[in-house]
Amino acid sequence: MTGRRTGLTLAGIAVVMAAAAAWWQLKAPAALSTEERAALFAVPLDAPEAGAGKFYLGHSLIGPNIPAFVQQLAEAAGFHDPSYHSQLGWGTSLREHWYPTLTINGYAEMNASPAHAPAKPALESGSYDVLVLTEMVDLQDAIRWHDSGRYAGLWASFARQSRADMRIYLYETWHRTDIPEGWLDRIDADLPNLWEGTILAQAKAMADVGVIHLIPAGQAMAAFTRALEAQGGLPGLEDRHGLFALNEDGMRDTIHPNDLGSYLVALVHFATLYHMDPAGLPHELTRADGTAAEAPSPEVAALMQQIAWDVVRRLPQTGVAP
Repeated sequence: MTGRRTGLTLAGIAVVMAAAAAWWQLKAPAALSTEERAALFAVPLDAPEAGAGKFYLGHSLIGPNIPAFVQQLAEAAGFHDPSYHSQLGWGTSLREHWYPTLTINGYAEMNASPAHAPAKPALESGSYDVLVLTEMVDLQDAIRWHDSGRYAGLWASFARQSRADMRIYLYETWHRTDIPEGWLDRIDADLPNLWEGTILAQAKAMADVGVIHLIPAGQAMAAFTRALEAQGGLPGLEDRHGLFALNEDGMRDTIHPNDLGSYLVALVHFATLYHMDPAGLPHELTRADGTAAEAPSPEVAALMQQIAWDVVRRLPQTGVAP
């Protein structure tokens, strides 16, 4: 009797899973071809001449410090930016941000700062020059269960209803360093297959979306790791693990960046948004709460700045001229 019940249960699960997969295939948005996507990026964006008001929508891989670091880098480069704002959560998908009836885990904790503004009213104001979106990880789960391409497109279309000339970016992140497929291999594969080949391909096929450019932070993380580890580390940073935060129990986090990792990511954001080589910009910054951030050594900072600029110029999806 027990075996029969188990068999029926497994069979039922298989049917449900098959139905769910079929439903997802039916509802998935159409996608632009590789050639159609490439054509959208054939002409780079003009480099901005003034500061940019920015809105960030996502989760803890944006966090409070990366926008604060970008702001300080921009000011050091001579841009006088308006204040930035954000709406964040813990592992929150673009779909969960879209519907006010859905729960955003960690909403109170992640948005307890002057930088917070509710996303839809903020974007309806037309006050922002730039919208930075990112998707939850695991990215495969986000695409399958949270319809990432559709909601990236909905957010872009919504923002451009109030500000037609808004520049919109998808911030490419990364997965956990202990992922079974291999962290670097997964970063390499996810950009063409998932970030660009699925999310952007579907979003930009929707009406009134326009072009969504890319902030290739995951690519820079991988390139920096390869360069760092190939030379056996640099002063103050031995390997990839030193880019990630320590948990309360003293164990190394496998996905959330510390100040060093956040500095690298902020450099990529800066280089993409401002079309400017970050070489020589300050590497001693303050966190969003006003405390001094851990600074990379001059050698680490120089390599990070070089990698960020090289990666951003290499990819036409960023909108930056090669």
